[in-house]
Order: sequence, then C-alpha cells, then structure tokens
Amino acid sequence: MSESMAWLTRDIRKARKQGPAEVARRRGDRLADLVACARSASPYYRELYRGLPERVDDPTLLPVTDKKHLMDRFDDWATDRDITFEKVRAFTDDPELIGRRFLGRYLVATTSGTSGRRGLFVLDDRYMNVSSAVSSRVLASWLGPLGIARAVVHGGRFAQLVATEGHYVGFAGYSRMSQEGGGRSKLLRAFSVHEPLSRLVDRLNAYRPAFVIGYASTIMLLTAEQEAGRLHIDPVLVEPAGETMTDSDTDRIARAFGAKVRTMYSATECTYLSHGCAEGWYHVNDDWAVLEPVDEDHRPTPPGEFSHTVLISNLANRVQPFLRYDLGDSVMLRPDPCPCGTSSPAIRVQGRAGDTLTFPSGRGDDVRLTPLAFSSLFDRMPGVELFQIEQTAPATLRVRMVKAPGADADHVWRKAHDGLTHLLADNKLDNVTVERAEEPPKQASGGKYRTIIPLPA
Repeated sequence: MSESMAWLTRDIRKARKQGPAEVARRRGDRLADLVACARSASPYYRELYRGLPERVDDPTLLPVTDKKHLMDRFDDWATDRDITFEKVRAFTDDPELIGRRFLGRYLVATTSGTSGRRGLFVLDDRYMNVSSAVSSRVLASWLGPLGIARAVVHGGRFAQLVATEGHYVGFAGYSRMSQEGGGRSKLLRAFSVHEPLSRLVDRLNAYRPAFVIGYASTIMLLTAEQEAGRLHIDPVLVEPAGETMTDSDTDRIARAFGAKVRTMYSATECTYLSHGCAEGWYHVNDDWAVLEPVDEDHRPTPPGEFSHTVLISNLANRVQPFLRYDLGDSVMLRPDPCPCGTSSPAIRVQGRAGDTLTFPSGRGDDVRLTPLAFSSLFDRMPGVELFQIEQTAPATLRVRMVKAPGADADHVWRKAHDGLTHLLADNKLDNVTVERAEEPPKQASGGKYRTIIPLPA
C-alpha cells in the first residue's frame, strides 16, 4: 500500500467521516506495525520489548521511554543502522546543512534544550508527509470554504516565525521545502524571532501574510505592535504555538488582527500531535498519534484531572520510533464531549511538569506552585507584554518583564511585585524574596521564552 501525500490526505478525511471506531482501528494497526518495526530493526527496542506479546496494539503494554534514555542509547535506538550519534551531531554542527537530507534520506531536527537536555532527532519522509497531510486537513476545518476563499484573495502567503539559527524543526522543514522547490515553497517565508522587533514589523508589513504561525510570545509582541498601529497586516488566521496561551491572550490577538485564532499543542517529537478548537481545547489527531495523561507511576489520570506528565506515541516516524515517550507536560483530558463537535479526545495543557517551582516553607516542608499560578496572575495585569520568573535561589525569584508601549515601568513593577507578594503570602511563602531584573526575559536558542525557570536540580 502506497502512503503518498495524496493517499494520506484521502485516508485522513475518510477515517474522520467513518467515525471514532474506524479511527481507533487504524490507530491500533499503526501502533502494532510500528512496534513490530521497532522490535525488528532497533536493538534498543528489541531489548526493551523482550517478553511482550507478538502483536501489541495497546500502548499501555509498552514500557515508558524518555529523551534521556533514548539519547543515552542513540546508536541502538535508530532502525536505520547507518545512523550514529557522531554522524548526526556533526551534521547539526554545520548550519549550512539545515534542511539538507541527512544520509540523503532524512530531516534532522534538534530541540533547544530548555527542558535541560538537548535532543537530536532524525525524521523520515513518512513522518513529514503525515504531518503535512494532517495540517492540511486541520487548516481546512479551521477556515471552512469562506475562509479558504478569503485566504486565496489575500495571496495565500504563510509567515512562519521561527528560530533561524539552528536545525529546529520549523526552520529545518521550511529550509527543506525551499531547497527542494514545489508550489508550497512559493507561499511560505520564514521570519527570525531573533531579529529586532522593528525590523520584523517592517518585513511583515511588506510581505502581507494571510497566515501568521509562530511562537506565542513573539505573536503577543506583534499583537502590541498591531494595536499601536506600527504593524498593519490583515491575516485570515493567526496560529500561536510552542507555549501555553490563555483565553484572554487569544481573544486579544483576534481583536488586534481581526482574524481567526487557533492554537496548537505539539512537539518536535510529534509536530501534528493536536490542534485547537473554537472552545479553547486541543484535539488529539488520534489516527496518527496516541496521548496518555498519567500520574507519577505512569498510571492513567482520570478525565477532568491534570496529569503529572503525558506519554505520546508518534505512529508515523519509523526511523527513530517515539513510543510511550514522556513529554513532560501536565494535561487534562476533557471528561465530556467537546461542544465544538469534534469527536477526537480534547485536552488542556497546564505546562511543563518540570517548570513547577518548589520553595522551602520554613516549616520543614516544601510548597510547590505551578506555572498556571503565575501566568494567570500576569494575564490580568495591565502593562505587561512578556514576563519571565527565574528561581535563582531556593527562596528568591528574579522577575524579568517587557512592558507594554506607553506603560510606566515603575508602576508596572509595583503591580507585579504586589501581585507576586500576595500570591506567595497566600501560599504561606512570606520568606520568598522577589527581585526586579533590569535585563529583559532570556530567550532560549530555539526562539522560545521560558516563562518559568526553576532552580536547577
């Protein structure tokens, strides 16, 4: 059976029309196929899956994997035995090779290492084709016929806000498309999130995109520019990704641009993992991915409760299989059908489990605060465009901010300091010191702003 782009696009649409039972059948068959492939060609998985049933279509039967273990066993992980860590590392050390085919066959992508460990990932054409086919279906469902027509009138141009200084999956994929040509490459342009904001605004004004896709924090800065009248673009769709957003964030973006706003929850390990809906939930693309919210012992978390972490299985990438891979996020599975009408599982994302801040209470125990506690505080605080809180000592927080245009920096700081002080006091953490930073939020090499930075373990 051929899995061309055309076949994948038809099959994805067909599965959705046939309903959840047919989606589940496809998912089970694809999981069983990938497990068999991993066992056959990957020494790591052959060892890990020793003793399992011959056919595995239930993900809960599989042991858990994570970035650390896979990177430690890199040479044994890949199903293509020509792939080694040294070859991939040498490839990623050369910026001239971004988007080029590694070994003449694969895309190589790195993670920025904000979670504490850099990832080197090899992605095959099957994965890239599935990602494109899923994205096309989702885009069509977001826009509808009228939205598609409006996008065509606007020129159909995509502005992709990415980190352009490394082999990050967004820029590597864009570079591949640009190098190999095709119709889609003429409608897509990458814009560096590292360039000065004024220059980025000028370039976007000249490009006039119909679609704006990129890091949520950069899009929020552009939203302020649009509100101030310096940016004046008229996109059909704005798609923030890579960072958690609140409903008020997306409402503000929609008002500023007069555009539909849809978010995505994904990762380099599974770029097509889920897509946002009008109700503010992420729907898992569950014909090609498995998502399992679990507790600390990797047991299922009940719907309606936030998990300790989440396990994902990418059912497309055969060259380096991601199976029951611990992504490190805290998610909640919706316990009832989503009002948007989409039948696939719906989730909310709380943030990285590792980004939870832990403080000594002074009473012999620890107090933990989640990223949501801080984001919800700053979300309702006027004058703040971007914030970052770093725990520089067990009982010290350093706060970095970018103020909104026209806001008084000292007034914004007093509000932020008062809000944080009250939040800490409410949690009996009067012993924690809050410091004002003169420097702006630190941007990771991959382009993201990590809003919460815990004390290193």
